[in-house]
Amino acid sequence: MFVWLNLGSLVLGLIAWVLPLITLVADKKENNPHRGMLSIISFSACGVSLCFQILYIYHKVTVEDWSALLDTMYAVASASVLLLAVTILLNLLAFIGQQRTGKKVLG
Repeated sequence: MFVWLNLGSLVLGLIAWVLPLITLVADKKENNPHRGMLSIISFSACGVSLCFQILYIYHKVTVEDWSALLDTMYAVASASVLLLAVTILLNLLAFIGQQRTGKKVLG
């Protein structure tokens, strides 16, 4: 069952990156009134993805799988920082792009 936490984390991380990209692309084509909501959903997906990783680490600690933790913690920590940094950057770019065009950001 706990393997689903990793899969869910990956899927939600991809969602966190795809939504601001959709906002950036759609911003040039049409006036999308849901841009602010897409940004909120993107940050929420990123947060839930990171929570899934924390829950998976907690599971590994409770079953005392120390070797798995030692082998994977650097990669998990690096991927978590990358996920958060790219999510913030993409949403910031989408926000700046909307401000330049003079469109309302939150609806």
